[in-house]
Amino acid sequence: MVIDFSAFYEFPNLLDRLAGDAGRSLAATRGRAQFPPLNIGEDDAAIRVRALVPGADLDGLDITLTDKTLVLKGELPVVRGRYYRQERPTGPFQRVVTLNVPIDRDRATATMKDGVLEIVLPKAQAVTPRTVHIEVR
Repeated sequence: MVIDFSAFYEFPNLLDRLAGDAGRSLAATRGRAQFPPLNIGEDDAAIRVRALVPGADLDGLDITLTDKTLVLKGELPVVRGRYYRQERPTGPFQRVVTLNVPIDRDRATATMKDGVLEIVLPKAQAVTPRTVHIEVR
């Protein structure tokens, strides 16, 4: 099971936003979401984290894996031009995913395809479920 605690790391920013949003209507603030959006899943062998980061380069991302957390940092460049509407976020971002299972860090991989970053975190052998057949005599 994976728990995403990244909102706690952004708590100071949330307070700033709350103070700034005090004068706005509640409906105007509901559409906000953390960036980049993540899909986090797991199976018996690995935890898979997929992040939508269109326009980012894998070499420009900072992916840090510790015993308990996966930290994804980066920055989407500002595309210069004249816009009537600009909804796609730009600028620096950070997401923190808390991991509650041991990870085999030596086998972790990250790939990027079509603006989707996929990080595969193989579970350590100690936590991988396995079937043991017991011979009955």
